[in-house]
Amino acid sequence: MSERGPAPGDLALIEALVNTLDIEAGADALDTEDGRTRFGITQGETEAARELRESLRATLLAHAGHPAHQNVTPLGELLARAPLLIELDAHDGAARLTPADPDPLLSRVAAAIAGSLVAGTWLRLKACEAPTCHWAYYDRSPAGRGRWCSMAVCGSRAKMRRYRAK
Repeated sequence: MSERGPAPGDLALIEALVNTLDIEAGADALDTEDGRTRFGITQGETEAARELRESLRATLLAHAGHPAHQNVTPLGELLARAPLLIELDAHDGAARLTPADPDPLLSRVAAAIAGSLVAGTWLRLKACEAPTCHWAYYDRSPAGRGRWCSMAVCGSRAKMRRYRAK
């Protein structure tokens, strides 16, 4: 849906995961083998990935100032299951976060969120306010107050509805 480029760095993983569900079409990429392979999950891990996806979506809706569209497990509860370790390079002292959890998708998401918090980019990852969309996008607007994944599609629809309501 989005006309925007992918989110920067590891936030692209989160954006891609949230966007595996096309609400308007009712299509879920996690229902397919290719969709699951893209995230390194098995069919048995699909429900946990969906739970993570919807918790992320609710958080991204909150980033954009919108109420969550459904009751979900709080993202903090899920991330608590994926502790991260700080690994220091013995040669140059460089530090990086590494997953300490056997759930690779949850661990990669936790590391991406931690990295984006340090970079100051986490709050720029949002979900479209359109109830038939809720597509994840990275808000590159100068003020960081973007509301739709696509001004040409979701933004135009919202503006047209407001105009007709007048």
